Amino acid sequence: MAKWTPQHEAPEPLEGPVVATITGGTILWFVLFLVQLPFYGWFDDHGHLWWVWTCLAGGGLGLIGIWYVRGRDAALKRHAAQQADGGTTGTRAESL
Repeated sequence: MAKWTPQHEAPEPLEGPVVATITGGTILWFVLFLVQLPFYGWFDDHGHLWWVWTCLAGGGLGLIGIWYVRGRDAALKRHAAQQADGGTTGTRAESL
């Protein structure tokens, strides 16, 4: 079991334009949904109607994702501002 023990510390996660990435993906899902709508009958005739609804579901879940990553981004910025101001980051239990 010792051979599976990591020998070095894990690297920090990469941060990028997460909000823009999720927003772009959400827009893409909605565009795909709108592009497929004129062919609704064809998809229905060939048993591929789930393609249309998958795009709509992807867009809907993307809206939830946008809400989530915007909140995460705001929390990271608040934390960075606290660190810059010299604020405490510990919990109340740690300060007792």
